[in-house]
Amino acid sequence: MTIDETIKVLLKELGETKLVCVTKTVEPAMINEAIRAGATIIGENRVQELESKIDELLPSERHLIGHLQTNKVRKAVQLFDVIESVDSLKLIQEIDRRSGSLGKVQKIFLQVNIGEEPQKFGFADGELGQVLAEVRSLHYVRVEGLMCMAPFVQAEETRPYFRRMRMLFEDMKKIWEDAGNIDIRELSMGMSGDYRVAIEEGATMVRLGSSIFGDREY
Repeated sequence: MTIDETIKVLLKELGETKLVCVTKTVEPAMINEAIRAGATIIGENRVQELESKIDELLPSERHLIGHLQTNKVRKAVQLFDVIESVDSLKLIQEIDRRSGSLGKVQKIFLQVNIGEEPQKFGFADGELGQVLAEVRSLHYVRVEGLMCMAPFVQAEETRPYFRRMRMLFEDMKKIWEDAGNIDIRELSMGMSGDYRVAIEEGATMVRLGSSIFGDREY
């Protein structure tokens, strides 16, 4: 299928679940084909890659989904509508500082290391309450969601991780309801290999790349 056809099939399958079209290493012409077909959110892993493409891209909502170093925060805040991969309090504070200098309130998701994998970034689920309490004192960030990556296992084996994330999402949403700059409404989980399980377990947003553009060499 063409990119246009693939996007239309996926959007029909996803229903109310939002699609983040992962565009790592993808040329602008292909990204624009996806945007024209209805993929209104694009997700990039690296700040500098979006920066190199942005002048050629059609209007879209731009999400950063890869690890963000503090020395890249200034540029990230300029380029991205949502930073999904926020994984430390230090990073949140730097985003707040840089956003403040631009007069912008930056939307962020908190990344949770739901599989407790040492090689992955993210908060432990037990840390979220304390982190959100710290966020309440800031002025230029707004927490709108949680994000995770399940361990690299067979799709069905991701189910307990996604189920735990949904429970955590519901708990945090309830505890921090009407909390000013905390409005947890999105649960970003599920990629090309496991997104159907993620949707069954409550994802509001999935991040798909190879399902749209095919396998890529990095």
